[in-house]
Amino acid sequence: MARWQPGAPQRLVVAAVDLFTEQGYDATTVTQIAERAGVTKSTFFRYFSDKRELLVAGQETLSRLLADGIAEAPADASPLQAVAAGLERASGAMGPANRELGPRIKAAVAASTELQERDTLKSVGLAAAMTAALLARGVPDPTAHLAGELGVLAFKRGYAQWSESARDDAEGLAPYALAALEDLRAATASLG
Repeated sequence: MARWQPGAPQRLVVAAVDLFTEQGYDATTVTQIAERAGVTKSTFFRYFSDKRELLVAGQETLSRLLADGIAEAPADASPLQAVAAGLERASGAMGPANRELGPRIKAAVAASTELQERDTLKSVGLAAAMTAALLARGVPDPTAHLAGELGVLAFKRGYAQWSESARDDAEGLAPYALAALEDLRAATASLG
């Protein structure tokens, strides 16, 4: 087993998703994940504190991309236009590997209460990052929180639609996330 093969974190995520799908989250061990990824157990722990963390790999990067996009939106952008800029920035970092893993991750999360809880914490973290970026732009607190939450919903809905769409669709995630944000904006207007 090679010690320092490139791409170890990505291989670990793919191995974990495969094993979670094949035998379930609870039945999968860190040792099995490391073996499937072709790394040592110590390499696993260099990147992840436990097997739950595999399915939220990249959360910090995603939060930063969302916040950066919001911060760099034009000064006259509305809160939702700023969120759209964040969604576009974050979507640009999602490639074919993310798309392929989407349905498998969704199935693994649906089958495990522990992973559902971790997924919820990920959503909270993403919303907090967007809310903080909006507050830094001077958006009032309740509006920033609402826009941040809508951003998370739009990202999740867009990602689900993108990952389940035809594989020959080369558009990328951004159009799906932006369409989901527009649908949510329209839905909030109908609340009265």
